[in-house]
Amino acid sequence: MQSQDFDDGIAPPPRFLLWAVVGIFIILVVAALGSYLIIQDKVSMSLLLELSVIAAPLVVIVTIAAAIFFRKRLPRRFAIWLTSGWIVVGIVGMIAFTLVFRNVLEPGQRETVKHYLPFMAMFAPPLPPINSSLPTPEAVEGGISANDLLNENFDLSAPPIATTATEEVAPAAIVVPVTSTPALQSLVTAVVTSTPAPTIAATETVPPTIAIKATDVPAPTQAAVAPAAVNQTVSLPALPITTLLTGITPVKQGWNNCGPANITMALSYYGWTRDQDYAISFLKPDREDKNVNPWELVNFVNQESQIRALYRMGGDMELIKRLLANKLPVLIETGYMFEGSDWLGHYQTVVGYDDTKQNFYVYDSYLGTGQNGTGMPKFYADFDSLWENFNRTFIVLYKPEEEGLVRTILGDRADVNKAAEMAAQTAQQEALTNPQNAFAWFNLGSSLTKLAKYQQAAAAFDKARQVGLHWRMTLYQFSPFEAYYNVGRYEEIMSLTNANLLNGGQYVEETYYWQGKVYAEENDNTKAAASFRQALAHNPRYTDAQDALNALSK
Repeated sequence: MQSQDFDDGIAPPPRFLLWAVVGIFIILVVAALGSYLIIQDKVSMSLLLELSVIAAPLVVIVTIAAAIFFRKRLPRRFAIWLTSGWIVVGIVGMIAFTLVFRNVLEPGQRETVKHYLPFMAMFAPPLPPINSSLPTPEAVEGGISANDLLNENFDLSAPPIATTATEEVAPAAIVVPVTSTPALQSLVTAVVTSTPAPTIAATETVPPTIAIKATDVPAPTQAAVAPAAVNQTVSLPALPITTLLTGITPVKQGWNNCGPANITMALSYYGWTRDQDYAISFLKPDREDKNVNPWELVNFVNQESQIRALYRMGGDMELIKRLLANKLPVLIETGYMFEGSDWLGHYQTVVGYDDTKQNFYVYDSYLGTGQNGTGMPKFYADFDSLWENFNRTFIVLYKPEEEGLVRTILGDRADVNKAAEMAAQTAQQEALTNPQNAFAWFNLGSSLTKLAKYQQAAAAFDKARQVGLHWRMTLYQFSPFEAYYNVGRYEEIMSLTNANLLNGGQYVEETYYWQGKVYAEENDNTKAAASFRQALAHNPRYTDAQDALNALSK
């Protein structure tokens, strides 16, 4: 029997529809592949976005133009259907992209998207309102009050200081007799007694190397750099009216990367040629990390270069000028409010000053290097006001043979305890002048924590939070956790860690470390171990977290 084809009266779909479906499928596959590569950090989002911004409209325009040009060979109204199809694809694609942008991409990736597509900012997860504060502390009965702190005499006798995650590795010291360095002789008029100048045992200078293991970085240890000599009368010459360091290579920072960018800039003064990505690999194993501590920058310099570095709190503008006048590059940790942004922490490299104009000059890895590369001018009062936000912390870089010079310039601040004591006295005076200055109270707490005066420090932090402390503060500075921990106020630690975790602190390893310390005190070793592991997942070099995790099994 002969077969028979049945005709149901329905025309077959036009061939162009098949090609349209295939084209849409290919687009979706490419979009999915690109999203996967971005999420896995297999390819630069900047590159993909640049290609997408160019390719997407180009493909749409070319296909519609071709449909119009070849309209006589194509079905009627093909161009209209093609245009409609692209509109549908665009709508569906934008909805999908918005969901991925809001719920899947990391903050740094979202910033890249906003750079190329500014309107996407409206779809970003909300941040706390501008100038929002950390939660206020619970009331404490009795104990030390804020008024007690204002009336206390901080003539501290340098008690023993416990090693903590906020302390630095001492720079390798070079024994420099008072008369052995010409530069030092020009700065010091010494009346030397029979007591020899104190020395510090020198450590091996580590040349730059690419291969870095997580165990290469020891936990920070506390060490005071001794003043230049004992029983000396030190006379420093008058400062020049203006000074400008030259030979520093500007570095434009990547996302949330001012620390590695600025330390790379400062090292370039001494001929360092590695880029900020090398510093990132050491300092920010998790590139979303919101903070690099001063001691981490110091460790990087001391372990990865032949240059030395140290940091201190409680600097002043006169000290910065004197370091610059002696051709020593300086980094400061400072507060900042970029245009259209809320308060945040920032590093800057100070390259000069001019007393006639009352300006410091800084290389800013975000904003640039100023006119003709001479630095961005910062009026003295503005410079100091923002520097106060971080207890006037500074980092100075120097050659090993210049250590005697650096100690002489630092004076009493060469001793870590004395520097903290001086910072406490300055903060106390600023709190007396303006009791509503939350930064002054916070600085007082940080200084007292460094001196292991935890009860007083906790009271100062309480007052800072009562006045109103910006919510980003504990993404950068962790002394409140240490102070509250040492006085047993674990609920305050959890209050601050919970605030961090809601506002970007999920990328800050210290958040999980202090959370774990509380769980350990509560004998919840399972949660404690999970917190310490989370801290190590963000930074495998965080030896305090590893030590705390190891201690749970003992």
